[in-house]
Amino acid sequence: MELQSYSTHDLIRFASQALQAVGVPVADADLTAESLVEADQRGINSHGLLRLPLYVAAIEEGGINPRPQPRWLRDTGSAALLDADGALGQVAMQAATDYAMAHASDRGIAAVAVQNSSHYGAGIFWTDRMAARGLVAILTSTTGPTVAPYGGVAKVFGTNPLTITAPSASDHPLTADMATSTGAYGKVIAAKNEGTSIPEGWAVDAQGIPTTDPVEAMAGALIPFGGHKGSAVSALLEAIAASLGSGTFAHETEDIWSNPGSRMNTGHLLIALDTEAFAGRQHTEDRVSRLQERIRESGVSGATVHAPGDIEYAKGNRNSETVALAASTTRLLNELAEKLNIAQAAQAAEEPAH
Repeated sequence: MELQSYSTHDLIRFASQALQAVGVPVADADLTAESLVEADQRGINSHGLLRLPLYVAAIEEGGINPRPQPRWLRDTGSAALLDADGALGQVAMQAATDYAMAHASDRGIAAVAVQNSSHYGAGIFWTDRMAARGLVAILTSTTGPTVAPYGGVAKVFGTNPLTITAPSASDHPLTADMATSTGAYGKVIAAKNEGTSIPEGWAVDAQGIPTTDPVEAMAGALIPFGGHKGSAVSALLEAIAASLGSGTFAHETEDIWSNPGSRMNTGHLLIALDTEAFAGRQHTEDRVSRLQERIRESGVSGATVHAPGDIEYAKGNRNSETVALAASTTRLLNELAEKLNIAQAAQAAEEPAH
């Protein structure tokens, strides 16, 4: 796959300008741009700039509100319900994380349910910021309909992401950031754009027959990770992300990938635990760090074993100045620049990377 490297600064500026061109305020555009580019830096390309043209189309067609007026519908001091007014998911999550960090520090625990939102990008973007404050963070969300329950064919679930981050005295937190489908839907989109196949075991076609064709997978359904156990996890995450507010279940939702004008009414749930309220922040961070090291030391002599999050954080560090994008993503961004009459992101490398 041919890749082209760009300056992270240029990519953030470009993404922010694209969002501002369709009416997003500067601060919200900058936040969303940063979240997308950081995902690409960490190799989470399914949640990176691949999604920028989708966000722009959804704003233009009414699926995302560029200037929302979010409202707190309930607030007990440690639990709250936020109506995001159709906002970019990043804007909704900024409000949710601000609340969770402030109230968990006061009370030891805080939870925020969000309704009437949209895609918030990679969950690690949000939980990382909370771990830096000594908080354990648990985050999940509904999505559009893409996944069949174990033994089924119909798209009942979304990819229902789960992100859990524990702060650590190591150089980075311990983080699991994953879809509950075997593969992320954005990776299926990327494969379609690149004209490549998806791995075996990710999807079935419309007749329930296993397929590696991303187009047939989109017409059919993805499958949960871990068989019936993954299916159960996905169902419970969808239940709590949607039912604590009025967010829609995936099977009730029309995805903006299919109709950019659809108000998906995505639901999120964020839970924060202040480690200081338990055995103390230093105690927890030291113990988590020791667990990370034990995981890394668990292989046979010379074998590399990664603790959860190691690969993503390492890629983020390597890509702090430049980010390599797939040719198909570059093409989509160039088309977007032409459509919006804004400058393309400047190339940081003269020759393509392979």
